[in-house]
Amino acid sequence: MTVNHTMMQFFEWHVDADGQHWNRLKEMAPELKKQGIDSVWIPPVTKGQSAEDTGYGIYDLYDLGEFDQKGTVRTKYGTKDELKSAIAACHEFGVAVYVDLVMNHKAGADETERFKVVEVDPNNRNEVISEEPFEIEGWTKFTFPGRGDQYSAFKWDSRHFNGTDFDNATGNNGIYRLGDENRSWDDKVDNEFGNYDYLMFANLDYRNDEVREEMMEWGRWLVDTLQCSGYRLDAIKHINHDFIREFAGEMIRKRGEDFYIVGEFWNNDLNACREFLDTVDYRIDLFDVSLHYKLHEASQSGSAFDLTKIFDDTLVQTHPTNAVTFVDNHDSQPGESLESWIDDWFKQSAYALILLRRDGYPCVFYGDYFGIGGENPIDGKKQAIDPLLYARCQKAYGEQEDYFDHPNTIGWVRRGAEEVIGSGCAVVISNGDEGGKRMCVGPERAGEEWIDLTNTREDKIVIEEDGFATFPVNGGSVSVWALPEEDGTMDCAADSPTDGE
Repeated sequence: MTVNHTMMQFFEWHVDADGQHWNRLKEMAPELKKQGIDSVWIPPVTKGQSAEDTGYGIYDLYDLGEFDQKGTVRTKYGTKDELKSAIAACHEFGVAVYVDLVMNHKAGADETERFKVVEVDPNNRNEVISEEPFEIEGWTKFTFPGRGDQYSAFKWDSRHFNGTDFDNATGNNGIYRLGDENRSWDDKVDNEFGNYDYLMFANLDYRNDEVREEMMEWGRWLVDTLQCSGYRLDAIKHINHDFIREFAGEMIRKRGEDFYIVGEFWNNDLNACREFLDTVDYRIDLFDVSLHYKLHEASQSGSAFDLTKIFDDTLVQTHPTNAVTFVDNHDSQPGESLESWIDDWFKQSAYALILLRRDGYPCVFYGDYFGIGGENPIDGKKQAIDPLLYARCQKAYGEQEDYFDHPNTIGWVRRGAEEVIGSGCAVVISNGDEGGKRMCVGPERAGEEWIDLTNTREDKIVIEEDGFATFPVNGGSVSVWALPEEDGTMDCAADSPTDGE
């Protein structure tokens, strides 16, 4: 049988910059597995432009916390040895590791160069707003003096980039396209702002053969070095889509069909997602941004939101085998670039919607589970999420039947699988008043006494002779009804289903 796999995004934007994050992952690997997490997406492992950089201001692709560069040997998260040790520990306990790759841009160059550019309109990057090409001094020369030629002798300069945002000579900011008025952006990218090739810092030019070859070689080197189980690709709507297809194909060819790749294509237009998946030959999965925004809207609108439509126009509905479902992440958390935080009252319900259904590969956010740091900290919701993780790994199997027949109270049942003893569950969600849902879990369950695993309700529901029962739910809440374990434990590591396809 297929086990219900669950991913965790093992970081948030404000995770402590103490260099201990890889050590924390190593220590927590057995506990994550015990709670039902069998894969983790870790933050960028490469050296950023400072010791506090989250990894998205990427400086040196080949420095994993090994060389004294940018004022530090370690990255924000730790050293290369600590990283490799953490990955080994995860593998020991059956937790796969997916590494975040930042391949769109570079930051923190070692030297400036002078070159010609044109300035473009930030809201329409195809429109040149400078009268004629002019010269700027840009940070585009990367020589890596702390690493030298170890692992790679490739040095970056202005020939390898097609855009930047700062003129060091004048101190001016803008979006500058390298070259004259006859040069253009890469056209195989998202069309937001006319053309969304440029995002930030020094933008890699994937029409340059040297760039493509170097990035491909780095991808091969990294997976050999870390022996990771997959990649998460950052900001792929800004990167040549043909290159993404070639890159994914090469990594899978090198590591085997089980090598997993998911991409951040932050676009809630399903047609755009479909076109992208077509272009990359469905070699990667995508985060379900459409569902995230549906969950956000539901949390903002309260009882005015029609819960029967929660999955309409989402990736998990149209492409269930290519959708990674999530509630929030490091970009949607408060104060960040794509802030769209799901309100507390709906958070547990949102997790039930991704964790307890048949379709999608759910990803639990570190910030939701353990909490968020920074100036405005937010407490974690481990207590609310753990029962759902348990239900996912022990109960949410078998045929799924939806009862999406009321705008404020929806439910579904999973009939269970014979090979998973005691499996099967009934889930009810309300965004309005207290209510209930009469649902069928199967006549073979007649006489069984089910409890609410979330501990929100103290009722005990006896399944009727025809397999039906009315499962209650509190207002603005979720209840997950299932057969309790005989010993009362809720441990995913105890008697968990056998892994395998």
